[in-house]
Amino acid sequence: MKKVILVMFIFQTISIPSSWVLAQTGSTWEVARTIDGDPDLQGVWENNTITPVERPDVFGNKSFLSDDDIAFLRRRIAEINAAGDDALFGEGVLQAAFSGEITSYDPSTGNYDSQWMAERTIHRRTSQITQPSNGKYPPRTEKAIAAAKALAEHRRDHPADSYTDRPLGERCVSFGAPRLSSGYNSYWQIVQSKETVAIIQEMAHDVRIIPIVPMPHANKNIKLWHGDSRGYWDGDTLVIETTNYSDKSSTSPETDRKVNVEKLTRISETALRYELMSDDPGQFTGSYTREIIFDYTEDDIYEYACHEGNYGMANILSGHRVEEARAAAGLRER
Repeated sequence: MKKVILVMFIFQTISIPSSWVLAQTGSTWEVARTIDGDPDLQGVWENNTITPVERPDVFGNKSFLSDDDIAFLRRRIAEINAAGDDALFGEGVLQAAFSGEITSYDPSTGNYDSQWMAERTIHRRTSQITQPSNGKYPPRTEKAIAAAKALAEHRRDHPADSYTDRPLGERCVSFGAPRLSSGYNSYWQIVQSKETVAIIQEMAHDVRIIPIVPMPHANKNIKLWHGDSRGYWDGDTLVIETTNYSDKSSTSPETDRKVNVEKLTRISETALRYELMSDDPGQFTGSYTREIIFDYTEDDIYEYACHEGNYGMANILSGHRVEEARAAAGLRER
């Protein structure tokens, strides 16, 4: 778990990074460079923003929070955290601030409380999605809607016939890359060499090794859980293009057609602007762009030993075997 957990704080705290002010007002700051002359992006970066992926309807067409909005959010979040209720994962922070209600992440088995979560940060955007301009995902395709319905029906009727019926995260196969959920194991470490950039995701300790020298993508017949990435420098911005995703890496249809383009730009000593432009024609009727501000931290990232501690997978399967045996014997659940 995150190192924040071990400190005896009762409440989550919310801060506005000074790096945002620096990036907005302009300065004489210049990006540090590696021994090879490339912008130095190295270090540990935290994605603990409260900014939701899609813009909540309450903000209408407003793209940025006002000072009054921030004051309101600070007050409401302090009140919610003071109650010591369930942990607020991802976008739950903003939702709870406006609704006053905390929705349990996992009501069937219980939930983490707020002390399990990292310190959250208020950034100015009202949504991570910047295109389309309404801050919403494009409409889903008919194929994606049908696939989601079919999957829900299958998991209802076949919850654990075998391990393949369970989601990839439960199986410790993949939590996705890039993984962009905030507030929980949401740290990246970047390491650079002259020819390669490595991005270590704390969640499930996935490591993306990205060549930044001219070379073609893997053959189109080679499909990978996290795709095949190639990078290059566009001025001071690292651009990463990823193709060759495996259809098994997503529950959406035609994932092998997806192309992601990421842009990483250090905009201050303590802030990294991250942009994702995704063209996923099997899932959405159009492309979209997200922007997240990653904040620099002196903290370390920790190993996420998923397989080693995955008792849940074995228990789910064995539990369903018991249900099957009871059903075969004509026994009813009480």
